[in-house]
Amino acid sequence: MTSTRPEIALPPTAPHPQADPEAARRTYELDRAHVFHSWSAQATLTPLVIAGAEGSWVWDGDGKPYLDFSGQLVFTNIGFGHPKVVAAIQEQAALLATVAPQHANAARSEAARLIVERAPGERFTHVFFTNGGADAIENAVRMARIHTGRRKVISTYRSYHGNTTTAINLTGDPRRWANDYGAEGAVHIFGPFLYRSAFHATTEAEECQRALQHLEQTVLMEGPATIAAIVLESIPGTAGIMVPPPWYLAGVREMCDRYGIVWIADEVMSGFGRAGRWFACELGGAEPDLVAFAKGVNSGYVPLGGVLVSRAIYETFAQRPFPGGLTYSGHPLACAAAVAAITAMADERIIENADRLGREVLGPGLQGIAERHRIVGEVRGVGAFWALELVRDRATREPLVPYNATGAANAPMSALTKACLTRGLLPFVNGSRTHVVPALNIPDDEARWGLAVLDEALGEVEAGL
Repeated sequence: MTSTRPEIALPPTAPHPQADPEAARRTYELDRAHVFHSWSAQATLTPLVIAGAEGSWVWDGDGKPYLDFSGQLVFTNIGFGHPKVVAAIQEQAALLATVAPQHANAARSEAARLIVERAPGERFTHVFFTNGGADAIENAVRMARIHTGRRKVISTYRSYHGNTTTAINLTGDPRRWANDYGAEGAVHIFGPFLYRSAFHATTEAEECQRALQHLEQTVLMEGPATIAAIVLESIPGTAGIMVPPPWYLAGVREMCDRYGIVWIADEVMSGFGRAGRWFACELGGAEPDLVAFAKGVNSGYVPLGGVLVSRAIYETFAQRPFPGGLTYSGHPLACAAAVAAITAMADERIIENADRLGREVLGPGLQGIAERHRIVGEVRGVGAFWALELVRDRATREPLVPYNATGAANAPMSALTKACLTRGLLPFVNGSRTHVVPALNIPDDEARWGLAVLDEALGEVEAGL
């Protein structure tokens, strides 16, 4: 937990919290003694102790600040400690801290209205609230299966949809492998990704056309009458932030209409401003039938997710009970946080700022980094949603580390994480990529400072190869 001095001076807006190493030591010891962590071999972990946070910064028990370029798990869209959201949670806790979901409560009703008003199209009328993204996907798929009377669901290999049974089977990344029993009706395809095209495409138009042909071939070979839904991250997030060609989602919409398939847009990570729009599928100019959301709806201040439900699917359950529910569906603290967060995003033009940040700061800054480092194969992204693809050879595009690398094979990426942390930057590193996913309202100067630190950290890794 002892930190070295950063090599680049902190910006003047960085916090200067008081150190409390004894409290940090106790936190760490209790964590190691009693906390069972996600996705990890338990005895190998040395978690960073986060003692506090403010704006785009977190700090450890030694009082060292870190600029958060990870958005935690890409959910702190308005940063930490937004005063309006904090006040809304406090006020709601004093008024109605919790209530069973069969009762109407003002926070849930208002949150539903605000979300429907910002839905990606006119077909959406209702919201089913969940506790997070995985159960949003789970319930969206359940709705689609009952609505269509079909079982199979198509998703992509480069994807992550959550940890619950259906969601993890729909997931494409290696976290599915240990959880995949071939019993959830999941069918996987390749989505468009020109840099590593599965279709030998040389242009974005070719990639889009061939990806849609591949999707339709899969539908036909599986049997259109067996397929309930196509689940797509509007922009795949953890898998690499591959912004699809602008015509792809429109092609998916047309195909779903032709074969009577429900399109479920997974906007858990890409929604609520991350891509410079309320929902990333707006960039594709097409309307899904169901939208799963979470994360940025209230920046994770209190766990909340949900499904935006179109009118046609709502009608399926108008007289027929929906066979699903959750004890904390539409929890008033979570919904009060959502109301305050959505209102703040609108009043402070945070969505528009994310779009501008990508065009004026993050995109140009990352392109400059790519020009200076031979290990950067591609820069891609939009809004506050960016990835650097790292390679050993730009010509062959060999990834910097093997797919799903661990231990010594993953050493260059581990070195990148360490180099960033040493300098006061909290990165999001996954596979042979580092993602740049800060708060949407991060000040420009802080974002540029983070890019300068990342630039220096990449140079250190490159020198060690």
